[in-house]
Amino acid sequence: MEDSSCPMVPSRSNTDMYKLNKELERVIEDVEDISVQLTWMAYDMVTLRTGFEGEACMRELQEAYRRCRAAVFGETATKHK
Repeated sequence: MEDSSCPMVPSRSNTDMYKLNKELERVIEDVEDISVQLTWMAYDMVTLRTGFEGEACMRELQEAYRRCRAAVFGETATKHK
């Protein structure tokens, strides 16, 4: 007597499995591309929201770093940037 709870699964040929594998790879690549695009969009949104404040803060940090380096290593440190 056959077990009716377990449906018959048709066997797939190697070419069918190859096609499915290729299709899966293509879908994964598409999803990766979308993920990269979303990451860049999020980055752009953050930079737009911070505007010039972030840029000004970075300049202040760079200047503070130069002053600190000059104080620790002497005036020659500012010439080497």
